[in-house]
Amino acid sequence: MEEGDIYGFIGHNGAGKSTTLKAVCGVLAFEEGEIFIDGHSVKKEPVFCKEITAYIPDNPDLYPHLTGVQYLNFICDIFGVGKKERNERIERYADLFELTPNLSDIISSYSHGMKQKLAIIGAFSHEPKLLVMDEPFVGLDPKAAFSVKELLRERCAAGGAVFYSTHVLEVAEKLCNKIAIVKGGRLVADGETKSVVGNESLEETFLELYENEK
Repeated sequence: MEEGDIYGFIGHNGAGKSTTLKAVCGVLAFEEGEIFIDGHSVKKEPVFCKEITAYIPDNPDLYPHLTGVQYLNFICDIFGVGKKERNERIERYADLFELTPNLSDIISSYSHGMKQKLAIIGAFSHEPKLLVMDEPFVGLDPKAAFSVKELLRERCAAGGAVFYSTHVLEVAEKLCNKIAIVKGGRLVADGETKSVVGNESLEETFLELYENEK
């Protein structure tokens, strides 16, 4: 991956997508190989790598006893975001996702979609260099999903990169400049979206690869 990439990671259930994302973020240890983020080893320099990475799992496990704003301030504290910057970012993103009226509510009262929005706000609040997302659009209403796409493009334009898994192939084809397809823990295709897809749709390419890679 390079700066500016939105890299889609595609595969069937159990192919190894979430496992790979967790390994990239240092959540899950791996025995072989190496992962580098901005030239730094996830194994040897885990803290540095986590300082410039944000991870949004498919089912955000947030602290239910905190309010929304307490959670966001906690995230900003961890990543050393200054008071002025955090206030501006929290205000901007909470307004964008229409979550401002609920920031003083405890997270246990949030719906799944609201929790997803809160996790996304937390991820963007420290402006990560690498954003790792597992099925980021699940549970989001269309307006929120559109806002996330715009924020991803904005982050990449600022020199960041996005690595995310998805089952929504139509969105991946339009949003991602690069695609990787995984089956049974190994890559069966990867590269520029146009070269991976060719003259077909991503859905057709995906199904053909799975049929031929038995």
